[in-house]
Amino acid sequence: MTISFGWGPVEARALARAAACVVVVDVLSFTTSVGVAVEAGAAVHPYRWRDATALAYAERVGATLAVGRREATPDHPWTLSPAALRAAPMPPRLVLPSPNGSTIAAEAAGCGATVVAASLRNRTAVARLLADRGYGSADRPLAVIASGERWPDGSLRPALEDLLGAGAVLSALVSMGTPTPEASAAATLWTATEDPVAALHGCDSGRELYEYGFPQDVAVAAEIDSSTTVPVLVDGAFQEAAAP
Repeated sequence: MTISFGWGPVEARALARAAACVVVVDVLSFTTSVGVAVEAGAAVHPYRWRDATALAYAERVGATLAVGRREATPDHPWTLSPAALRAAPMPPRLVLPSPNGSTIAAEAAGCGATVVAASLRNRTAVARLLADRGYGSADRPLAVIASGERWPDGSLRPALEDLLGAGAVLSALVSMGTPTPEASAAATLWTATEDPVAALHGCDSGRELYEYGFPQDVAVAAEIDSSTTVPVLVDGAFQEAAAP
């Protein structure tokens, strides 16, 4: 099997050992925010936790640290919110803490794989780049990882938005390689979903963002194929993919 699909950091670490490339999908909101920031010219440093070590890391790499959505101020508007990032002046470097997407990126990079950030906004651009570079072939196996969320005890909570995002990428690739049954199933879900925008707004994570007062983040994440930017992790930061 040359194209695999899995969930969360643990499976990312397991699949990345045999993969030349790992695609991270965290639609609400890490990879959507990475895409928005990279589009605006920032290099985005993923970081696992938003704590004192994150601030020290941001200072070390000369970057601005994103804060929690509710901690944003007019002087410091940078958060994990893709809508807020779109409206903010973009610094050259941004540290974006995320216990889900950032952790997966770190696990995959630690295994030596190329790491790509995908969302619904850039799903076709990502699939095109992967195909152009031969990922998903026998020589360059590919793993697509849906981030999911966390239950209060820290265990994985599968999330529909990430399954859809992974399927959106995989649907364009499964005919080009040998997918696992899990990868084929994710691709089939995407093609069978009549209204993915409505699904995104109505899923658990989408409803949570509405309840928290951030419906605009769901709207940005639902801009299917609105972006041609493909963020690739290079030297610890997501940057626009270099021309082949």
